[in-house]
Amino acid sequence: MISITEWQKIGVGITGFGAFFILLGALLYFDSVLLAFGNRHKLKGTSFFLGGVIVVLLRWPLLGMFLETYGFFSLFRGFFPVAFGFLGNAFNIPFLSELFRRLQGTSSMV
Repeated sequence: MISITEWQKIGVGITGFGAFFILLGALLYFDSVLLAFGNRHKLKGTSFFLGGVIVVLLRWPLLGMFLETYGFFSLFRGFFPVAFGFLGNAFNIPFLSELFRRLQGTSSMV
């Protein structure tokens, strides 16, 4: 009989959870209702991003990373104003404003 340590049992459990969620994600990916809500109108960005992944796997990493970056920016172009707007208003949130004030005071170079 093979002796299995506690760390190996934890690793097998985490691997099992990962395999389950990958299988669930693959099954839900091909669901027609979820595809209807998907990013069909962003086909250009998706194709550039996935094409960049394929180019990286074909051993052209610099070109692939440029394609992935272009695809990423074209996919999330509508989200950037929301994110920057939140960052601009983050100083008005009570907890974050206190955190920013404390971090600002500790940035001495000496």
